[in-house]
Amino acid sequence: MRCSASCFAALAFFITNSVFAFQDPSPSVPQGPPIFRAKKDTVLVRATVTDPLNRFVIGLDREHFRLFEDKVEQAIDYFSNDKSPISVGFILDISGSMGDNLLSARNSIIRFLEQGDPRDEYFLVTFNDRTAIVQDFTPRSENIRSEVAFTDAKGRTALFDAIYLGLEKIREGRHEKRALIVITDGEDNSSRYTYSELKEFARESDAQIYVIGEKGEIGYGRTVISEIVRLSGGRPFFPNNFKQLDYFCDLIHTELRNQYVVGYTPSNIDFNGKWRKIKVELDPPEGMPKLKIRHKEGYFPPRN
Repeated sequence: MRCSASCFAALAFFITNSVFAFQDPSPSVPQGPPIFRAKKDTVLVRATVTDPLNRFVIGLDREHFRLFEDKVEQAIDYFSNDKSPISVGFILDISGSMGDNLLSARNSIIRFLEQGDPRDEYFLVTFNDRTAIVQDFTPRSENIRSEVAFTDAKGRTALFDAIYLGLEKIREGRHEKRALIVITDGEDNSSRYTYSELKEFARESDAQIYVIGEKGEIGYGRTVISEIVRLSGGRPFFPNNFKQLDYFCDLIHTELRNQYVVGYTPSNIDFNGKWRKIKVELDPPEGMPKLKIRHKEGYFPPRN
């Protein structure tokens, strides 16, 4: 069923005018979409919707989404667009090249935590030529603050290893919205995992990856890191300098809070472990501008 254009009105914008919201003005209509609980075999897809001005669009309902697996439309049996809690892993570069940038990175992580929900959970990975989980999953943001306050910049840069470790750990997250936030200023020069191995693991992951890296090359160039991020449905950011970190951390926080989660039980029950491509399309209310949607590209089902 389609809603007429008059059913929807723009609400206030949030951080840096980045959120575009729609709401039915009629008091007789219950506010907020129904929430369908995900079953164990449900494939969950986190989707970010933006308008032509790159503002996040909230207030859409399940009927406005269509979901395809390998070009076959799937019945959506789970839908959520509320500001649900998140599971986040911070991947912090503490290699020698970070130097003075480390203070900005610490402050931005603390700023992100200050905007959190008490139900959120976090973990912290630090890396130079070695990687370590210095804080396991915790809802206590002060534990993360304590760890980032006592880090020194030294050593080389095992960026691929750190992201790989983060992807392993985020699997233990309790919440449906899961993300890694990687803060680094250098290129990989000491990982034992290769780019190909990390890319393959990212395709299998159920978490979005966000990378904030200082303008310039990271890994084998921006294309490399951007490809890994794209597979996960996340975003890469390359500011001119780390003085802009707060802005991008705020942007990531707002995006995670305003995502849609849609889920389906695959109609193809031949679980052969082969890659399946996912596509989500929008059928928005009449009168809305052209919208963009970003989500992970697919997944590997388990083998029978």
